[in-house]
Amino acid sequence: MSTGPGADSAPAPTAPTSMFSSLKIRNYRLFASGQVVSNTGTWMQRIAQDWLVLSLTGSASAVGITIALQFLPMLLFGLYGGVLADRLRKRPLLLTTQSAMGLTGLALAALTLTGHVEVWHVYATAFLTGLVTVVDNPARQAFVVEMVGPKDLQNAVSLNSANFQSARLVGPAVAGLLITAVGSGYAFLFNGLSFVAPVLGLLMMRTSELHKVERAPRGKGQLREGLKYVSAHPELIWPIVLVGFIGTFGFNFPIWLSAFVDDVFQGGPGMYGWLNTLMAAGSLAGALLAARRGTSRLRLLVGAAVAFGILEIVASAAPSFWIFAALLVPIGMFGLTVNVTANSSVQMATDPAMRGRVMSLFMMVFTGGTPLGAPLFGWITDTYGARIGFAAGGVISALAALTVGLVLARLGGLRLKVDMRRGHQHVRFVPREQLATAA
Repeated sequence: MSTGPGADSAPAPTAPTSMFSSLKIRNYRLFASGQVVSNTGTWMQRIAQDWLVLSLTGSASAVGITIALQFLPMLLFGLYGGVLADRLRKRPLLLTTQSAMGLTGLALAALTLTGHVEVWHVYATAFLTGLVTVVDNPARQAFVVEMVGPKDLQNAVSLNSANFQSARLVGPAVAGLLITAVGSGYAFLFNGLSFVAPVLGLLMMRTSELHKVERAPRGKGQLREGLKYVSAHPELIWPIVLVGFIGTFGFNFPIWLSAFVDDVFQGGPGMYGWLNTLMAAGSLAGALLAARRGTSRLRLLVGAAVAFGILEIVASAAPSFWIFAALLVPIGMFGLTVNVTANSSVQMATDPAMRGRVMSLFMMVFTGGTPLGAPLFGWITDTYGARIGFAAGGVISALAALTVGLVLARLGGLRLKVDMRRGHQHVRFVPREQLATAA
């Protein structure tokens, strides 16, 4: 299999018949309907949680600590979550994890609405949510193919992201209004209750219509087996390395946006919610464009990651609020393109029996780096300002993308060709042999 940026990341499946072809499948419709409700609640809680911590402490570093605690379990235990996802039946496992996440939201709502909430309560709730996510994330990722089958996997992965970003359009805006009007507690309450929807969707599924996927038997060395499998496949390891850098250094938006609102633009929770909504609009556009594509190309992944990093650098220097806000739309679009393209290319290139472990590694690297990146960029933002913090994340993301792109080109036997003639593609990767022939 070719590993160059211009190659398909996996043998191309049959292209989906339409942008929404996966929604023709009843089980997936139930899953997607439940997820859009709970995702809306999740985004409301994220905004309310960040703003509550900032209100209680006045520190961007405290926001970074909260984020770090939420993703620390993924860094510590993420691979074990993948082993469980490969070994256990996905639907009962998801019923358990989704219910548990609803309970954590209700607990934080009770503390906040009764006036007893303290920063350590938010820290503890974030950590508990992270523990549940260790199992929930790889199980949800691997369950998609059981609902739709290999033919519609690329489409379903893209629609999952569109679903998440649609909720992100609504959640932050509603959360901003709710926090301003009645406080953070009701946002936490909505999130806790929102998990009723996915639980009902899972219960209503027809198990006879699920695609059978062989589960890994219980045995020794399964974790090591998963790592060995990934290391032997360049088309898996390099996209995972790239999303690791992007997730650790480029996706610290709760820190940067809250700091820009508080320190640069002197706004409030409403402005913070709207900035998140604008980024979500771009992300939704990126997800829908991804749903139209039948394949995931590694050159698209690298190109989107480079654009993402450069746009962050440009946005960090934006002279006005409206220019900054407008730049968040393409940042969201390219950031989502990186996530979806890497996710779907890795899933389609992975053996079904290994998918839970591979996707747990993917999620561990993508979100597990946050405990390292969030406190670091919280400190940089507090010490040197929001603009320096945002620019630093963009520089690291762009450099990582360029480096991985060059590695993939070398592995695929490709060389960069520059052709400035009119009517020709000016910059592209071509095989070494083709370049030698032209010379």
